Amino acid sequence: MKSLSLMLAGTLALLAGCSRPGGTGNTDAGTHVAWSRNATIYEVNIRQYTPQGTFKAFEPELPRLQKMGVNILWLMPINPPGIKNRKGSLGSYYSVSDYLKINPEYGTKKDFINLVKKAHELGMKVIVDWVANHTSWDNKLITSHPEWYKKDASGKIIPPVADWTDVAALDYSQPGLREYMTDAMRYWIREADIDGYRCDVAGMLPVSF
Repeated sequence: MKSLSLMLAGTLALLAGCSRPGGTGNTDAGTHVAWSRNATIYEVNIRQYTPQGTFKAFEPELPRLQKMGVNILWLMPINPPGIKNRKGSLGSYYSVSDYLKINPEYGTKKDFINLVKKAHELGMKVIVDWVANHTSWDNKLITSHPEWYKKDASGKIIPPVADWTDVAALDYSQPGLREYMTDAMRYWIREADIDGYRCDVAGMLPVSF
C-alpha cells in the first residue's frame, strides 16, 4: 500500500500550476517524487473524451497515449457532481457531492479500478483531481458537519467566491475536516491504487493541510 506521504508528494508535483492569481504556488523541489520529474502529464476529461463518456470507453485509448509519451494521467474529478444549485444541466465536475463515490455517468468503482490497473501495466501513473476547497450544496457534510463550512456574519454558509454559487466553502480551521479529507484521500489510494492527486484551487487551501 502506498503511503500518504507518497500521495501528497504526487499532489505537490502539480501544486505550482494550481495556485490562485497572485500566489506563487512555489514548493520545495526536494519533495517531488522521482516519477513526477520531467514527466509528460496528460489531463483527461472522461465525460467528453469519448462519445460514451465512461471509464470503459476511455480504457482502449491508453496504449495510444502511452506511445505518445504520456507518463502521468491526470483525471478530472471522478466523484459525482451535486444537483442543488448546479450550473447547467450537467453540473460542474468541481461541485462534489460525495468524496467516496464514483460519478455513475462514468461507470462503476470496479471500472475505475480496472482503468488504473491497465494504466499501471503500461507504465503510466494515475493522479486524480481532488476538490478539497469546497463541496456541492447537497454534499452530506452540509448537514452532518455544518461547522466544517465557512459562514458569513449571520451564520449562513457561503461559497468560496461570489460567482461560485454551485459550491460551499470549507473551513480548514476545523481539525475534524482535515481528518475527514485526509481519510477520503487515503481511501482512493487503498481502494484503487492511484498514485497521487492534483489539488484543485490549491492557493485557497492552507499550506499546513
